[in-house]
Amino acid sequence: MSSSVALSRGCRRCAWGDPMDESTDVGPLATADIRRDLHDQVRRSVDDGARLLCGGRPLDGPGWFYAPTVLAGVPPGSPAAAEELFGPVAAVWRAHDLDEAIVLANSTPYGLGASVWTQNEGEAARLTDEIDAGMVFVNGIVASDPRLPLAASRDPATDVSSPTLASTSLST
Repeated sequence: MSSSVALSRGCRRCAWGDPMDESTDVGPLATADIRRDLHDQVRRSVDDGARLLCGGRPLDGPGWFYAPTVLAGVPPGSPAAAEELFGPVAAVWRAHDLDEAIVLANSTPYGLGASVWTQNEGEAARLTDEIDAGMVFVNGIVASDPRLPLAASRDPATDVSSPTLASTSLST
């Protein structure tokens, strides 16, 4: 089973609801406008050629819920590749080798955080060294910590820089 399919199956099992309820995996978005904009970004990404593996729709009921969504094969320049998505949407790319993975990771204008998945310690070291992001997480999702600085940009006009932080866990 591919990692994209496994991720999709996990997203389909996510429980959405009241974020104060411990059984909830996914809470609502902050506003109706954010949900509308997110849905538009997902639709445009699919129109551009991304494959919708799950989700991709607002959920009925009170609140501004959006179904956990997985997009695969996201084309460069599509909203899921070139814009920030503020909601439960995972854009998945499969690289043929480490060099291509680094190029893909560095092709976005955003650079706050990156997440890479590998069981190879040498690959992990190279990825954390060569991906241009404020924080690179290995085998874990991007997360912030209020005790650490949080700034990164690839826009020369803003010239924001910060050290790359790596969180590594290579257990299976």
